[in-house]
Amino acid sequence: MLTFTQRLKTGAQLTVSFTLSLTAEERTRARHRYQTANGQGLYLRLPRGTILSEGDLLQSETGEVVCITAQPEPVLTVTSKRPIDLLRAAYHLGNRHVPLEVAPGHLRLSPDLVLQAMLEQLGVEVKEEVVPFTPELGAYKHNH
Repeated sequence: MLTFTQRLKTGAQLTVSFTLSLTAEERTRARHRYQTANGQGLYLRLPRGTILSEGDLLQSETGEVVCITAQPEPVLTVTSKRPIDLLRAAYHLGNRHVPLEVAPGHLRLSPDLVLQAMLEQLGVEVKEEVVPFTPELGAYKHNH
């Protein structure tokens, strides 16, 4: 099993040995065992508190490089024709400390029936999708 202990600097020109597709929650685990799509066992042993992002490159103790990708996962995508309604939805979700992806035309969050009902009451459109999910890290670059 390959052990990855080091995040490489952005822009590093290296040959990628593996690609590891992780959910948003899995990208917050600094120490965990995974398996690539082709069955290769990998162990991440990164500094505690490490949060991985799409495109991050990690190097193993023996020199192999893995590229992290955001795995498509079930999400709720929130849209509205009125930007103020999206701002209001973001306010209410933030007030509940919900991990949230913020983009110019939409918000995304993990599926939750109670939050979905609240959002629909606010008058925004809520659609279930399976897409990569990249929630904001927060002002202090940590995940709740």
